[in-house]
Amino acid sequence: MTSSPRTSGVDAVFDARQSDEKAPSSVFATFDHDGVTHHGSRGTLDGSPGGPVPGPHTAYRIASCTKSFTAVALLALRDEGRLVLDAPVTDFVPAFADVVLPTADSPVPTVRMLMTMSGGLPTDDPWGDRQESITDDELDDLLRGGLRFDSVPGTAFAYSNLGWALLGRVVSSVTGRPYREVVEQRVLEPLGLRSTGFTSDVDASGGLAVGHRRGDDGWEPLPFSGPGAFSPIGGLFSTTTDLARWARWLASAFDDEGRGDVDGVLSRASRREMQQLQRFVPGLGTHPSGYGFGLVVEHYPDLGTVVSHSGGYPGFSAHMRWQTATGLGVVGFENATYAQVSVPVGLALDGMMADAEEARVVVTPWPETLAAAAAVEAVVRGGDVPAGLLSENVELDVPLERRRRLWAGAVDSLGGLVDPREAPAGASSIVRDEPDVPAASSAVPSHRVWQLPARRGSLRIEIRLTPEGTPRVQTIGVRAVPAR
Repeated sequence: MTSSPRTSGVDAVFDARQSDEKAPSSVFATFDHDGVTHHGSRGTLDGSPGGPVPGPHTAYRIASCTKSFTAVALLALRDEGRLVLDAPVTDFVPAFADVVLPTADSPVPTVRMLMTMSGGLPTDDPWGDRQESITDDELDDLLRGGLRFDSVPGTAFAYSNLGWALLGRVVSSVTGRPYREVVEQRVLEPLGLRSTGFTSDVDASGGLAVGHRRGDDGWEPLPFSGPGAFSPIGGLFSTTTDLARWARWLASAFDDEGRGDVDGVLSRASRREMQQLQRFVPGLGTHPSGYGFGLVVEHYPDLGTVVSHSGGYPGFSAHMRWQTATGLGVVGFENATYAQVSVPVGLALDGMMADAEEARVVVTPWPETLAAAAAVEAVVRGGDVPAGLLSENVELDVPLERRRRLWAGAVDSLGGLVDPREAPAGASSIVRDEPDVPAASSAVPSHRVWQLPARRGSLRIEIRLTPEGTPRVQTIGVRAVPAR
């Protein structure tokens, strides 16, 4: 698969990454709603110049990207009416009843709290990564031995692997079957993820990557941990081909054409719910961010929602990332501890979105919004108010005559409006949605903001419409924007 102009920058990102020697090998794939668009690899699996080269069908551990699979299993049970997300975890893990909560009025952590990393438990990387192979009985012993809390359950975010181990037990309790069997039969098989599984004998035609850590004499290989009670936190192996398929399926919930969709695993509505910010987390990403259900949700100011999750395990690093508006995405793996492949994957997707005109989020206003904007502009210029234009609150909030005086003062402070016939090209009334005048925009379909050219600046006008079947203008904001 050759590079396209859109993906050539991705290759450059991973070329630079390889020169930094963060891991013996890197593999990556880009995708959109129609499928994988590009894949590549760098380095060798053992770090030696002549070692085996990984590819799109080489399996790596995906670590905490596994949490999104666990979330799908939980939401599917919820949708079937077999699980209530606000039920306390003690309903499913009786040993948790022996845990002393941090305060006398603390609630028992619920399934929802654990899914949103707000169960009150401390952040437990990298301890949790080393617990994968413990048994259910050993997990019960851990609980009966007592737990410590950083916060009252339900009040704060803290990344808890223990919480997701408990969620795996919830799946088992509800279904009466082992967690891994549920995920394999209800999620992996229907989606055709044949090279994804919980054991190192996963069916990957490109072989298996061995994890490494940096030692005094170079890269040191690490043994695999086996599946156990902590597998729900990060136990899966997968390939970039399979994980891109997984991410496409999640992203397809936002695609009107349903490309990449598969019926019967989890509804589009529930997949969208996974990708909504459920718990705001200051500082989690470079943009306003939080945790959804097994996924991180970021809101870019001009690109909308970007969904992701990282994975870190002894010897491995993984990251998957996509834009909900377009389905553009990148997945990447590296086989070294703490490699943070999220860095090049994030740079790669940012570059792809910057190069894709369709990645810019452009809200299409209602036709009624554009018509109302033209009518409001005429009123601001001194015209009469058409019948039915304004909702009753407009006059009640600020009488129209007072509004007119304030508007006139704003116009006078700017030296008067420029007659559209005298304005330079592109500077006429912006309500006409001219493509060469980017100052006109809508945050949502019922909203519009634009500017009228004036002799010493511009007059900014903003309106919002009511939710009525025949919407009316409920808000009119007018203010002077002096020229600098």
